[in-house]
Amino acid sequence: VQLQASGGGSVQPGSSLRLACTGSGYTFSHYSVAWFRQAPGKEREFVAVISGSGLGKDYSGSVRGRFALSRDNRKSTVFLQMNNLKPEDTATYYCAADFRDTVSAHPSQYDYWGQGTLVTVSS
Repeated sequence: VQLQASGGGSVQPGSSLRLACTGSGYTFSHYSVAWFRQAPGKEREFVAVISGSGLGKDYSGSVRGRFALSRDNRKSTVFLQMNNLKPEDTATYYCAADFRDTVSAHPSQYDYWGQGTLVTVSS
């Protein structure tokens, strides 16, 4: 099982980015996929999660209303659309997969992790 995160970059406050997490080596639609982020000097924190079917979603309070998850199981990819980005969104973003297909905010629930993609929001 492998996960590949992509789409990070350096943008100004108020801008948008779309991150992608592509899986391989397993039946993608059977797994929930979550995004976590970690800023320098801070602990890893939950951002959002989507169930294998795409019907179940959850977001952290800090991104709800600004970020949106979707998935295309035919392409084995989950997308995190990030709008109205703020400097406090600056972090390395990691995607993770849970073969139990739970919708959980706890990193210990996730079995497989991608390598991370850096998002920098600065004027």
